Amino acid sequence: MVMADQNQVWVGSEDSVIYIINVHSMSCNKQLTDHRSSVMDLIVQDGQKAPSEVYSCSVDGTVLAWNVRTLRVTSRFQLPSGGLTSIRLHGDRLWCCTGSSIMVVTTNGFLRQELKIEENFTDTSTSFLAFQLLPEQEQLWVACAGRSEVYIWSLKDLAQPPERVPLEECSEIVCMIRVKKQVWVGSRGLWQGTPKGKIYVIDAESKTVEKELVAHMDTVRTLCSAEDRYVLSGSGKDEGKIAIWKGE
Repeated sequence: MVMADQNQVWVGSEDSVIYIINVHSMSCNKQLTDHRSSVMDLIVQDGQKAPSEVYSCSVDGTVLAWNVRTLRVTSRFQLPSGGLTSIRLHGDRLWCCTGSSIMVVTTNGFLRQELKIEENFTDTSTSFLAFQLLPEQEQLWVACAGRSEVYIWSLKDLAQPPERVPLEECSEIVCMIRVKKQVWVGSRGLWQGTPKGKIYVIDAESKTVEKELVAHMDTVRTLCSAEDRYVLSGSGKDEGKIAIWKGE
């Protein structure tokens, strides 16, 4: 979901449709139907109050660029692998999380770099789960399903192997967001020997875990930042609760 301009909110859905909601009438009177599978992510250029383009991606690997004013597709391309879950725009490149790798492509779809974790990365059940770009620190943070450590690439030299930040007593990373100069990681782990939903707060500059927050009885499934002042965490269906944290 993104705010495409001051009047429109675009919402991608599992039924492959992008719904456009007018913020004044609170009604959805426009639908975009060019995708053929679940719409996974929508992005606009950071820092633009009235962006001219919106990029959307679907799980089958399709990426579309839309003109906000005409609602027409201005360009499209297909990534060679499916499993596309999220995209970011940075340095005139699209950064695409495909599950098996992070693909860095031009806005026309030409591959410029592909990032993988080679060591012991052969288990088909393990895949890239989430990533965050931190331009100020010139870092790319990646979380992998089934792993208990975070991987950090330097944007200065993506050819170098990533640094690793291990998370103690973490069974599995589930989600990750950036909050100011911190990265918050939601997981399932142990607290005093008991399974809990845990949040690891990592300082982006030192790459060290500052805090371990025990939020939920169940796994932390989602994290959301509210104006960089608060962080909301949501647990799995066995608990189904939301916790609100004050960010620093």
